[in-house]
Amino acid sequence: MKFFINAANRGHMRGLAEEFNESTNAIRKELNNLSEAGYLEKKAEQNRVSYRANIQHPLFGALQNIVHKYLGLDRIVETVLERMGDVQQVVVTGDYAQGRDSGVIEVTIVGPALNADYLEQLAPKVEDLIGRQVRFTLSNKKVKEGLILFQQ
Repeated sequence: MKFFINAANRGHMRGLAEEFNESTNAIRKELNNLSEAGYLEKKAEQNRVSYRANIQHPLFGALQNIVHKYLGLDRIVETVLERMGDVQQVVVTGDYAQGRDSGVIEVTIVGPALNADYLEQLAPKVEDLIGRQVRFTLSNKKVKEGLILFQQ
């Protein structure tokens, strides 16, 4: 999930071992398997190896869609666009944008005159639908960092 939720995510063995509270040997095996299968690219940077998703892999798009559906991101976008007003951007920020399954999905919705009352009613419904806590934030300014789910 770390690499396929957002193609911009990168990681190195020791950092991933700490993040997932796993041994470096277990992480090394998985990174090697994913690299050998072509799902991850590895790049030597100074004295460590960095990994990221291989967006050229023929299954990259399908894997990313599976991860997004597993997290319920597709349903969040559908539901938000339905009645929120003039939505210009929907962006996942925080842990999930970085590929960490913390249980709380932070979503920023950008646009003028958004329906905040609807959003207040929407949050619990989305949480029930996807089985994760969702924190919505409204903004007038486009977000430059994070996982962009929708942009107009």
